[in-house]
Amino acid sequence: MAPRRSLLRRTLAVAAAATAAVVLAACGGSDSSSPSDHTGHNMGATSTAGSSDTAAAAQGGHNAQDVSFAQGMIPHHRQAVAMADLAASRAKSQQVKDLATKIKQAQDPEINTMSGWLKAWDAKVPDTDTSGMESMPGMDHSGSSMPGMMSGDEMDKLTGLSGDAFDKAFLEMMISHHEGAIAMAKTEQAKGAYGPAMTMAKSIVTSQSSEITGMNGMLSK
Repeated sequence: MAPRRSLLRRTLAVAAAATAAVVLAACGGSDSSSPSDHTGHNMGATSTAGSSDTAAAAQGGHNAQDVSFAQGMIPHHRQAVAMADLAASRAKSQQVKDLATKIKQAQDPEINTMSGWLKAWDAKVPDTDTSGMESMPGMDHSGSSMPGMMSGDEMDKLTGLSGDAFDKAFLEMMISHHEGAIAMAKTEQAKGAYGPAMTMAKSIVTSQSSEITGMNGMLSK
């Protein structure tokens, strides 16, 4: 009987040791998973903070002048593009056609960029009505409250011209249009706060001043 009791005691001891090992392993697994769980929570918090920072960047760093600049320059650019589109089929001078293409290629992307700013700032993006002109508070359908904008009658007149007559009217109108854009851009440079908008304003002043010089040269020929 003694050997059997001794064997039984050894068996029970081994079983107890094995059970203790399992319990310890389970506890260790729980402890090791805890940092992982916290890391997951931290990553979620970091992601949320990143999203908040992005949202804050979209909402911050600009002032009312930046909004006004974008809301005004979008319809101003759209009218310039509409004028440029007319040149493809109505202009006689290749120089005028090339200038019109250059204007369209420069201002279309800027319209998209400024529209993106306004959306990020939760500000109204100017709508275009069926006449191709803008619907914004404080403006008639010609947008003539902004410097350099052509009236509806002036746009109709330009549309009805072709050849040399179109070229002359286009250049004269575009010079006035550019002068208005430059005035708006200089206001943004002086009063704006949003870096990219102020950079665009500087580019508008530089490029359109150069184009005015070129257009005056074409008119003098």
